[in-house]
Amino acid sequence: MTEPMRFQVRLRAPVQDVWHALTDAGALRSWLSEHAAVDLPGRYEFWGRYTPVGDVPRQKLLQAEDNVLQYAWEIDGTETVVEFKLAEDGEGTVITFSQTGLPDFEALLADPDSPLGMIHTFWALSVSNLVDHVEGRPITARCDLTSPRMREEVRIDAPRGEVYASIADPAEFTRWFGARIEAEPHVGGRWAMGSLEMDPRPAKIVDLVPDGKMSLAYEDGIVATWELEDSGGGTKLTFVQSGFSDEKPPYGSWMGWLSGVAELRRFHEIDVWNPMWVDVYLEGTPEGLITIDGK
Repeated sequence: MTEPMRFQVRLRAPVQDVWHALTDAGALRSWLSEHAAVDLPGRYEFWGRYTPVGDVPRQKLLQAEDNVLQYAWEIDGTETVVEFKLAEDGEGTVITFSQTGLPDFEALLADPDSPLGMIHTFWALSVSNLVDHVEGRPITARCDLTSPRMREEVRIDAPRGEVYASIADPAEFTRWFGARIEAEPHVGGRWAMGSLEMDPRPAKIVDLVPDGKMSLAYEDGIVATWELEDSGGGTKLTFVQSGFSDEKPPYGSWMGWLSGVAELRRFHEIDVWNPMWVDVYLEGTPEGLITIDGK
């Protein structure tokens, strides 16, 4: 049996504020879902266009006390169990999260856009937005799972050259993205998440404009593009994913990229930045792929 997916994140907010964000229907509609209905201790539901298989609510509350929230969530015929545990951490909070019933790393790579496969990046993006919500920052984005449009604009309070360096330099990209990146930073160069040696199908850098743009093309035709413009002393980042069939948009990868954009904003805008991620575990993940120490 596959072990549960687990992670820990650190938030700069007290436990009671995080608990409110997790259990108040209005707060959930701000950072997580289009619709939410909460009536503790009996009801905890969310659904809508930002939720995988979100046509109707599919959650059943199991526990909501002593800073532990646990509910069953049926996804594509599989009953999973989600758990959030909150603990004080100085003046902040550490969330320990787990979810059972999800595919391991190898199965995830085989079908990342299946309802179960996309849950990993769904939570990466959702928890990034939870952190910003409770810390008083605007959330970065949510993924509309009913639309093939994959274009997002965000403003980053940092000079364009600095933002470009953090995208084009593999070592800097690794710091904020939380996964090891190796690349040959020139047009035609290879770009791999993990290592060039181990990745049999790396992306290719097809566009690289100093301080302005980087585009990656994958073998399946999908292209990820970062475009940068000056914006009121900061930078407007336009991020686009293209080259896919509208009948099967790659929502899994899109949510993963958007969670990275959220951390890129934090990387440049928080005075003393440290990754919000404390620990991440997904069964079968290659050793050295995850990098969350901020170095």
